[in-house]
Amino acid sequence: MSEAQPLFAVLRHSARPDIVDAIERLVLDAPDRKLNRVNALAFAADHGFDEEQTINAFLHASRLGLFEISWNVLCPGCGGVLDANTSLKTVQSDSYSCALCAAGYEPTLDEMVEVTFTVSARARHIEAHNPHELSPLEYFRQIYWGSGVDLPDAGYEETVDQFILEALELPAGEKAVVSLQLPAEYVIIFEPVTHAAQFVDVKGEPSKERQTLSLVFDRVHRHSEAITLRPGPLRIQMENHTDVRTLPSICVANDVLHGLLGKRRPFLTAKRLLSNQTFRDIHRTDTIDVDQRLKITSLTFLFTDLRGSTALYERVGDLAAFDLVRTHFSILQEIVGAEAGAVVKTIGDAVMATFPTPDRALVAATRMREAMLSLNKERGNDDLLLKIGIHEGPCIAVSLNERQDYFGQTVNIASRVQHLATSHEIFATGSVLDNPSAAKFLTTRGLKPQSHHVSLRGITDEIDIFAIP
Repeated sequence: MSEAQPLFAVLRHSARPDIVDAIERLVLDAPDRKLNRVNALAFAADHGFDEEQTINAFLHASRLGLFEISWNVLCPGCGGVLDANTSLKTVQSDSYSCALCAAGYEPTLDEMVEVTFTVSARARHIEAHNPHELSPLEYFRQIYWGSGVDLPDAGYEETVDQFILEALELPAGEKAVVSLQLPAEYVIIFEPVTHAAQFVDVKGEPSKERQTLSLVFDRVHRHSEAITLRPGPLRIQMENHTDVRTLPSICVANDVLHGLLGKRRPFLTAKRLLSNQTFRDIHRTDTIDVDQRLKITSLTFLFTDLRGSTALYERVGDLAAFDLVRTHFSILQEIVGAEAGAVVKTIGDAVMATFPTPDRALVAATRMREAMLSLNKERGNDDLLLKIGIHEGPCIAVSLNERQDYFGQTVNIASRVQHLATSHEIFATGSVLDNPSAAKFLTTRGLKPQSHHVSLRGITDEIDIFAIP
C-alpha cells in the first residue's frame, strides 16, 4: 500500500474526502473478493453515500491508477458475465449467447453492459488478478457472476452446496472421469471458463446400470441439445482442449439455484456512465470506436438554446456577449452534472445533454430556467432567455468527430422539440411525462403541463408536446 497512499492523498482533491476514506479502507482491510469488480452503486448504498459522487470518486481513482475499469456484457437471465472487456471499444459482437440460459441476446448499454472497478495490482494484489488460480466456487462468485447478482456474504458456500453435485478443476489438455448418482431432477453440466453447458433431463425409472456421457471443452462447442437420462449411476468423461484450466460443475436446477440467481441489485450500467460528466471529462475521445454502433433502449436528451442571442451580440458587443454566454454554459454544465447528466456537446449557443432517466432531465431543466431568471435579475435585464426541449427514447451511441455522441430519431425529435419551445416554458414529450418519477416531480412542484398536438420538421407522425409553465 505504500505506493498507493500518496495517490489517495491526491484523490481527496478531486473527490469527497469521506468517500475517499471509505475506498481507502476498502483497499486496506476488505477481503480479496470485495476488491474485484466493485459495484459502485452497492458501495454507495452500503455507506450511505450519494451515488453520483461515489461513481465520480471511483472514476478519479481509476484515473490515478488505483482501480481498473471493466465493461462486462451480462446475461439478463442468469446475470453471468458473457464477455469481460477493459474498454467499451472491444464490445464488438452484435449478439451474445448464454449456454447456461440457452438463449441469445443483442447487447444494449442500459441492460446488458455493466461497469465495475477492480483494485489495481499497484494498490494491492488480490487473488482475482490470477483468476485461473481461484477455487471453483470463488471463480463463480468473482469472475462468472456479474455485480448485479446479490450473492450472500455469509453462507455462500453452504448455499451453493445445495445445488452443485460435483465441481472439479480440469487442467489444460487434461482428461477426467466423474462418477455420481443422478437424482431425478433437471441437471446442468456447466463450465464457466468456456461458457459451455449440457442439459440433462433426468426422469423415468431408476437405472441400476451405469450410464455414460462424454464432454469436450474447447471454446467452440458451447451448447448441445438436452439429453434424457434415468436416475442412477452416471460416468462422465471430460476433456479439456483449451490452454487454460476449466471448471466443469454438475448442478441441479432446483429452487435454491433459481433463488440465488433471482436476487438482483442495481449496478452501474454503461449507459449511465456515458451520461456521467466526470467520465466524459476524463475519457473524451477513447470511449467508442469509430465503427461501433451500440444500442441504448432508453436515454433522455435535453437541448437548450439562447433565444435572441444575435440581438444580444449586437446590443452589448461581442466580448460582453461572449462572457455572458460562457457564464451560461458554465451554469448549465454544473446543473447537468449535479443531476447525473453529461453535456455531449455545444453548438453555437446551444447545449445537447443526456440523462439516464427523464426525471433527472426535468429537474435539470427547471433548475436551468430558475438559474437564468436569477442571473437576469442580478444583471437587471432579460438578455439570457433559455429555450429547453426534452425527449426520451432509444438511440445508438457512436463516435463522431473524435467524440462520443448519439444518433437516431430520438435525438432528432428532442432537437425539434427545443426549437418549438419558448423562453418561459419547458417543452417535453409524452415519453418524458410518462415516467412516474417525472410525473411526481411535476405534481410536487404544482406544475401542470399543457398539451399541444404538433408536427415536427422531418418527422412523419404528429406527436403530443407538453409545455411546462
